[in-house]
Amino acid sequence: MVKHVKTQAEFDAAIASGNVLVDFWATWCGPCMMMGESIDSELLPAMPDLTVVKVDVDEAPEIAAKFGVMSIPALFCFKNGEKAAAYVGVTDVAEIKSVFG
Repeated sequence: MVKHVKTQAEFDAAIASGNVLVDFWATWCGPCMMMGESIDSELLPAMPDLTVVKVDVDEAPEIAAKFGVMSIPALFCFKNGEKAAAYVGVTDVAEIKSVFG
């Protein structure tokens, strides 16, 4: 499942439970588009219980700032509301999968 969030309240609700991958991205970012395609075509089919929360840094700069996002794509893995891992740049899908076991 993919959720696009724009507010802190939406974000907090989206990461509260389960396995969640937060993808900080922007429409103008080529590497973000590549990462998004990998998430959609490789990660989500392999992990149907995973929720992907998409945060456009141009639409929700306050959320990006809260997490110290300086470069995109930036990926944060959450398990039941707790941050389990973070990556900056295009990341191998196998590495992301390994966080969620």
